[in-house]
Amino acid sequence: MPLSAIDLEQARVLVNDRINEANPDLHKINKALHSHPELAYKEYFAHETLTTYLESLGFVVKRSTYGLETSFEASLGQGGRQVVFCAEYDALPEIGHACGHNLIATASLAAFIGAAHAMVTLSIPGRLRLLGTPAEEGGGGKAKLIDAGAFNPPEDIAAAIMAHPKALYLIQQDGDGLSGLAGIRLAASHKFRVEFHGKTAHAGNSPWKGTNALDAAVAAYHNVALLRQQIQPDERIHCIIEVGGTAQNIIPDYSRLSWNVRGPSMTTADALLKRVKACIEAGATATGCKLNYIPVYVEDMATLGQKILFKRPKGGSGSTDMGNVSHHVPSFHGYFAVPTEKDVGAHNPKFTAAAGRDEAHVSAIESAKGMAMLALRVLVDDTIAKEALLDFESLDE
Repeated sequence: MPLSAIDLEQARVLVNDRINEANPDLHKINKALHSHPELAYKEYFAHETLTTYLESLGFVVKRSTYGLETSFEASLGQGGRQVVFCAEYDALPEIGHACGHNLIATASLAAFIGAAHAMVTLSIPGRLRLLGTPAEEGGGGKAKLIDAGAFNPPEDIAAAIMAHPKALYLIQQDGDGLSGLAGIRLAASHKFRVEFHGKTAHAGNSPWKGTNALDAAVAAYHNVALLRQQIQPDERIHCIIEVGGTAQNIIPDYSRLSWNVRGPSMTTADALLKRVKACIEAGATATGCKLNYIPVYVEDMATLGQKILFKRPKGGSGSTDMGNVSHHVPSFHGYFAVPTEKDVGAHNPKFTAAAGRDEAHVSAIESAKGMAMLALRVLVDDTIAKEALLDFESLDE
């Protein structure tokens, strides 16, 4: 049965009070994560900071879980439905927390603490889990966690929940006063690397003896650049050359490229991937190089004075490994606003600065209160849990 109006308000007060009480510590943790950016699967400071704090609060914490050094989980409760909060905390190379994962970790941590307090105080049945998910930025950490059983058995998990920061100007339109999004359709994504192996030779004395791996990389890149003219507006192809050689007078015998192929659905992304691979393989054929693929795993906010859009009709071109989770268990991936300069979005050095400001922390904390209430609703309200499951089961591939 759903919580009564009185119990619901009791739960909200308990959640808000507990998160507000913990806010000084949460603010310190947020600042610490922001000032110690770490790359995929190397988030040792974040892992230590988050687990130590959870242990200090008396939660049962497991470190280095599911075969990943920097994954962790904290849990509460036994039996009944289960809700998992997902925490991200990795950063981007050179530009740090330009995607605001310090805020994601803080928001999920706060939501877990707030929901746990209300759950214990009101004797709400069910289970809560905070799952530390490393390597969202290109590492596909959640995909590895899925394979390792972190979300198994799937029928045991009623919802996986998280929220992501997004530039305020991208959420608000025409002064509509929005401060967040409850959901947006993201793109399916294939991430992989490609190696070309050739044969080295002196570029001045005997270039004909070599097989140029850089030429293969350039040919593949150029082929795909031509392909971009013939793809749909909601499809994307990204690439960088990571390795191209060591000296200009030596024919390179090795090159490596990093690719990301995106489409609005798995069907379209798979079809585009096939076309991209044909372009890459043509580069190998033209130069005589050997080719090798390296796969990479790929209503409560209103009470806080926040205006949240339920769903924006137009999908986004970004992607996240939380999408992998959403194909495994019912999932929620919301957005909360971070004030930025006009035209400054995620993966921009200026967004790094914005993600470290107090205004961003306030937004993350407000989002945490909403996520905590969402988790409690899923635990106690059969209708919400069933509708989430029905929505999941009708997921359009």
